[in-house]
Amino acid sequence: MVKTAVEIAAAVRAKELDPVEVTREALARIEAADGVVGAFRRVRVEEALAEAATVAERADLADLPLAGVPVAVKDVAPIEGEYASWGSRAGSSTPSTEDGEIARRLRAAGAVIVGLTRVPELCIWPSSDDPDGTARNPRNPSYAAGGSSGGSAAAVAAGLVPIAHGTDGLGSIRLPSAMCGIVGLKPGKGVVRIPGEDGWFGLSTHGPMTTTVADAAVLMSVLAEQPGLADLTEPKRSRIALSTQVPLTRAPLPRAFRQAVTRAGELFREAGHTVAPGTPRYNAGAIGGLLARWVAGPAEQAAEFDLGALQPRTRTHVRLGRLVAKRVRETTRERWLERAEEFFADHDVLVTPMIATLPLKARTWHESRWIANVLPSVRVAGFAGLWNLAGYPAMSVPIGVHPSGIPACVQLVAAPGGEALLLSLAAQLEAANPWPRTTAS
Repeated sequence: MVKTAVEIAAAVRAKELDPVEVTREALARIEAADGVVGAFRRVRVEEALAEAATVAERADLADLPLAGVPVAVKDVAPIEGEYASWGSRAGSSTPSTEDGEIARRLRAAGAVIVGLTRVPELCIWPSSDDPDGTARNPRNPSYAAGGSSGGSAAAVAAGLVPIAHGTDGLGSIRLPSAMCGIVGLKPGKGVVRIPGEDGWFGLSTHGPMTTTVADAAVLMSVLAEQPGLADLTEPKRSRIALSTQVPLTRAPLPRAFRQAVTRAGELFREAGHTVAPGTPRYNAGAIGGLLARWVAGPAEQAAEFDLGALQPRTRTHVRLGRLVAKRVRETTRERWLERAEEFFADHDVLVTPMIATLPLKARTWHESRWIANVLPSVRVAGFAGLWNLAGYPAMSVPIGVHPSGIPACVQLVAAPGGEALLLSLAAQLEAANPWPRTTAS
């Protein structure tokens, strides 16, 4: 079985493992399985081996939190010598001349970047497919791995790498993490500060995707440049609310997803927390504001792409976004934030299902019409996006399994500054209810 990032880093720091050999093993797993999984857009074979050799010679090796750990990076982050495609053939393919902030932080921590993971065009959709391949769900390959960080989720769930980087603008870390049965954390607004970034009107942020909570904590500490986040502690006795109500639509849920919330509540109650039903006052204005940002954000970003070369579904999305961009109002966020603050005045944590339907089937969604993509996208993501709008931290944690083999995961949400609380509560769930880390588990 693939070691965790924490285990690899500890062994490399102690010089019990050679980071070159660790990297070579990861590359071998990718070569053997990625033809089916479809997680990577680009695998950096020679570059990764050279980076690993450099890590082994670093004078500060004993202090590196991710010493020699192979990591996959979502295909949106600038990496020296690579280009970030954003899942599109319509943008520039000129390699970056320097690392962006995410790559810099990963390398500084001793990580080895083995490749860039597949995303849907402009990261709009919850299925990561493009003309070159489809990121399939390692738990059941007939389903998509999700999106937009679907390639990262697939790489981790298949055991190709122990950890991966993702971004989350409307659930793009948490949704694929839930679909693939791994841990995914969206930190609160401003926790991962990247100069000049304010993606999708402030909805998007960077975060970790891992098989264990301890790995998520370490990677989160590196991305946020907050070393203290790596230290998992016993959580305070918390007021935990359980809700299975799909925001606004109240659509029916698969039974396994409802049961996952019930089971999480039982485990928290056994751990000494106060657990009771509770649902925020979701409002139509917040949903409308979220959808406006979902179309207007990519439209703003598409200014750097050749509109005519975009996929048809993306062109429609961008054109609609240009029409509604002036309708994006800060007041919609403020009104929803008032309701979120009202709810969290009486609760420390909200527990919901992470996905509202089964994932999309694995197929060439990029060839389908815009409306054919929109409808299943909106249905599956009902629990996710409002916490991007509020800027609150939220994470996906595995609990059970749907009869299809797709994991049944819960979402944990906390007020701003609650990343450490979420990680410690997730660690309690992990200890009481261990999940299969990868498909090789």
